[in-house]
Amino acid sequence: MNPPKHILPIIVISQFFCTSLWFAGNGVMFELKTTFLLEESALGQITSILQFGFIIGTLIFAILSIADRYAPSTVFFACALFGAIFNGLLIWKGNNYTSILIFRFLTGFFLAGIYPVGMKIASDYYEKGLGKSLGYLVGALVIGTAFPHLLKELKGELPWEFVLIATSSLATIGGILMITFVPNGPFRKPMQKINILAIPNIFKKQNFKKAAFGYFGHMWELYAFWAFVPIILQMYIELHPTVSFNIPLLSFIIIAIGGFACVLGGYIAQKIGVKRIAFLSLLLSCICCLISPILFTLDSPVLFVSFLLFWGMVVIADSPLFSTLVAQNAPLELKGTALTIVNCIGFFITIFSILLLNMLKTSINSPIMFILLALGPIFGLFALMKKEK
Repeated sequence: MNPPKHILPIIVISQFFCTSLWFAGNGVMFELKTTFLLEESALGQITSILQFGFIIGTLIFAILSIADRYAPSTVFFACALFGAIFNGLLIWKGNNYTSILIFRFLTGFFLAGIYPVGMKIASDYYEKGLGKSLGYLVGALVIGTAFPHLLKELKGELPWEFVLIATSSLATIGGILMITFVPNGPFRKPMQKINILAIPNIFKKQNFKKAAFGYFGHMWELYAFWAFVPIILQMYIELHPTVSFNIPLLSFIIIAIGGFACVLGGYIAQKIGVKRIAFLSLLLSCICCLISPILFTLDSPVLFVSFLLFWGMVVIADSPLFSTLVAQNAPLELKGTALTIVNCIGFFITIFSILLLNMLKTSINSPIMFILLALGPIFGLFALMKKEK
């Protein structure tokens, strides 16, 4: 029996609307720095504190098995509402550096009930073709993540607060859509009580561990790349003074094109295999990390932007495929917990890569620093190649 046709579009739209909260702070970073007199290092710290909030949220959600014990659409709605509130509080005129960090932390905390719970909802409806479904879902996440950059470009003469008000409004609408139109799925198997040993037991399965480790390697690269796309473009301009970029618009396109890659990867994986396409995507993004300093030296902005568009595709195309492998290799009653804890660890890793790049930017400010992003994909590739015991 196939799910009603409206289910996947509603999940995708809700995910897109709600994940626009993710980089809303980055989309108005210059205005935040100017308005509240923030230091130059604020970019990495504000991005990292949101990731840290997401990590703490996913850890608590996983330990308490929130997505498996309670109706996931209700959890999604509540978290969308609270995330929207704390995102919107960035426009408060009494803000200072500390309050901005607190509000970004809490926004990240409640995103823990949006991204992994959205995947859990999809897995409750789509047992067959889960890779394709999660391709659409992660594609929505990607476009939602990039969306604040586009809003900044489109706002024209509107004040910078418009970006935050718009993203908070979209998140609220997304939560309402989910709780109104997406009931519990037919493959949901609710968990009756908290099982403290659930997480270590999940990781005992070899195929689950390989999928999780591949995801962890992918995450080392992904969010650091996304967070630094505007800086990558600015760095290229500094090396080639005759070049001019529309950085907000290009940042949106470079990140958002990954949404198309997620959907395309999901369809190809149905034909060729989920693990195979995940491996190929991770390999290609690893190569992009390694050759990126060379591209900075070429005096061809068209070639450079084309390279970034390709990198923007392969850096994320494996994400829904790793999530598919995680869901397929987790116990049925623990799918939500498995997806949440893998997200938790993956996003914990992103803090270190973002802060490392931020530190290198302030010290050496050279394109060679992006080679370090290859460490994650290399780790993930070795994990995927590991033989069964």
